[in-house]
Amino acid sequence: METIQVLFIVAAFLIGFIIAWAWRTANIFKIKKELKSTKGYLESERLMKETLNRENLMVHQQRMLSEEELNKKLKEAEALNKFLDESILLLQQSNEETEALLQAGEPVIHDLKKKLIEANNTITRLKALQSVK
Repeated sequence: METIQVLFIVAAFLIGFIIAWAWRTANIFKIKKELKSTKGYLESERLMKETLNRENLMVHQQRMLSEEELNKKLKEAEALNKFLDESILLLQQSNEETEALLQAGEPVIHDLKKKLIEANNTITRLKALQSVK
């Protein structure tokens, strides 16, 4: 009987070992599957981060280009304002001269100056319209 008991003990040990080995193997496969899933998730997160970084860079570059363009337009507008201010000053000076001539009693010169002022005003308006377009 002792031989049968030893065989049962050895058989129980072998069955226990095989069950433990199968359980360990199943756990290893489960862990490998989870590791692969985690690696895939991390890779997708890394790709999303790279995509967002590229998009941020593109948006930043577009913003910088827009700022440069707006600064250029602002400088152009300031130059136009300066030109218009100078033109207005010249027109005022011309008007003052015309008034002085009118007071001096020279109507022919007054008419010529008036036509010149109107021509200058028309030219200034046309230049302003062209620069706005």
